[in-house]
Amino acid sequence: MIKRKADTILRVTEPAQLMDFLIAKMGGMARSSVKQLLGQRRVKVGNAVQTRHDFMLKAGDVVTVSSGRGNSQLNHPKLKIVYEDDDLIVVNKQPGLLTVASTPGSSETTAYSILRAYVKKQNARSGIYVVHRLDRETSGVLVFARSEELQHYMREYWRELVTERTYIALTEGVLNPREGQIKTWFTEDKRNAMVYSSPVDDGGDLAITNYKTLKTTSPHPSPKQRGPLPLGETGERSLVELHLETGRTNQIRVHLASKGCPVVGDRKYGHGNESSPIDRLCLHAKVLAFIHPVTEKIVRFESPVPKEFNRVLL
Repeated sequence: MIKRKADTILRVTEPAQLMDFLIAKMGGMARSSVKQLLGQRRVKVGNAVQTRHDFMLKAGDVVTVSSGRGNSQLNHPKLKIVYEDDDLIVVNKQPGLLTVASTPGSSETTAYSILRAYVKKQNARSGIYVVHRLDRETSGVLVFARSEELQHYMREYWRELVTERTYIALTEGVLNPREGQIKTWFTEDKRNAMVYSSPVDDGGDLAITNYKTLKTTSPHPSPKQRGPLPLGETGERSLVELHLETGRTNQIRVHLASKGCPVVGDRKYGHGNESSPIDRLCLHAKVLAFIHPVTEKIVRFESPVPKEFNRVLL
């Protein structure tokens, strides 16, 4: 055990659950007291805050227990922290919450404003910086940097850092073929903030999306049939997994609409509430994996698919 700046630093010599390890190393501390430490976010494994009592430690890990009350907890119905270290905060965002205000000086609550208040409680000098964004009605994994320098670095090298980016969408109709790649060129009209897709290079930005239909409410289309099956009176819908090769504005929404199968609930490129029985845009950022810009190790975060997506298909 090494004391440093009033924190307790413990080195792991053999695999063990975090709860058992702390009970053994913290002078016979009761399980309830250990749970309190974890709940107060006072325990780190390496540089990452750890709140799970059953987290498995491995030989060589360093566990730090803060002597103070530690980090403040974030309690917000639309934002949950799934990972936090000295460099990054990764959250699970709910639909209806902007990543950052659309206009300067806006008082609207956003993911940014919630996290800014959270880090300021920890340290008045702390800041939070937007790395990428999710649309207001899109839910799922979102990353913020703790320094402006790190923000600039991640934005500049985002394509090189990201190793996996997977979305789940509930679409109108059935894509045909059920699995494939959409490759088009995007042009944005500043007058109406709409993005238009061209199947040929018209000088726009190249956008590539790979997709796979996971589940559908209708029978498989005939191999001889061309084009998507429309929503129509039968109300066909599909659950589709999408992998981005590029990260253009509204890429998934525009690409699916260009195939005749817009995202359910999409007011901008689809039929809005007319197609959505759950009153939301049915698009979810399920997986984000990237090379941590400081540790240079791949970190992977996954957010469960909203249960209502599957209920719509029943």
